[in-house]
Amino acid sequence: MRYLLLSDVHSNLEALDACLQVAEGKYETAVCLGDIVGYGPNPNEVIEKIRHVCRAVIRGNHDKASCGIDDAHDFNPNARIAAEFTRQLLSPDHLEYLRHLPSGPAIFDGFMVVHGSPRDEDEYIVSSVEALPFLRSPEAQVVCFGHTHLQGGFMFSAAGRLQSVQFLRPQDAIPRAVSLENGARYLLNPGSVGQPRDYDWRAAFAILDTDHSQIEFYRTAYDVAQTQAKMEQAGLPPPLYHRLSVGR
Repeated sequence: MRYLLLSDVHSNLEALDACLQVAEGKYETAVCLGDIVGYGPNPNEVIEKIRHVCRAVIRGNHDKASCGIDDAHDFNPNARIAAEFTRQLLSPDHLEYLRHLPSGPAIFDGFMVVHGSPRDEDEYIVSSVEALPFLRSPEAQVVCFGHTHLQGGFMFSAAGRLQSVQFLRPQDAIPRAVSLENGARYLLNPGSVGQPRDYDWRAAFAILDTDHSQIEFYRTAYDVAQTQAKMEQAGLPPPLYHRLSVGR
C-alpha cells in the first residue's frame, strides 16, 4: 500500500493544492498528521479538502488552539493571533470537525502516525537525543511524525547505529527515495505542506510504500506570493507570511 503523508498544512491552500497535484496517481490512501489549520488564510477550504482526500486525520496543537480545546497559552504572540483569526473564520461545521479529531497515535498497516511523538502529541522531536528513546523502544518499526516542519527523520539500525535521514537539498526537484532496512527502526517526518522550516520554501510531503519498504520525500513549488497576499489582506502578522519565502 502506498500512503500519502501530509502534515502541518496550516491553512495554506495553494501549497496543499500543489502537493495534491504532484501526488495524484502515486498513492492509494492519504493520512494527515495534524495541524490542518493555523497561521494561513484558508482554514475552511483546507479542512474541506483534507476531509475529502484523507482516510484518517489526527489533530495537531494548532487544530486544538483554533477550535478552543487549548487556550494557546504556550504559543508566541503571532501564533496566538493566527489561532484567534482562524477560530473566528471557521464555519460551525469545521469547528466541530476539529474538536472531534483524535489525538493519535494511530496505526496503519504496521506503521504509526503521531503529531508530536508517540508519548505526547505536543512534543517536538528535533535532535537525535530526543529521537533515541523512541527508537530504542518502538511500538512500530516506522513512526511518522510532524510538528517540527522539518522533512527527514532518524534511523536506528539493526547494528545499533543512530543516524539522520537526510533532508532534501533546496535544489532537488525529484523525490528522494529512502529504503527501509529490515531490523532498523525509523522516525520519519514528511515535512510541512504549508510552512516548511528547513530553509526550503517549497511545500513538502512524503509517500510511504509499505509493500516495498520505502519512503519518498517530495518538494514542490507553489504560488507563495498568492498565499502571502491573502495573509496580508487578512491582517495577519507580517512575520507569518514573510517567513514563507525563505522556508523558515
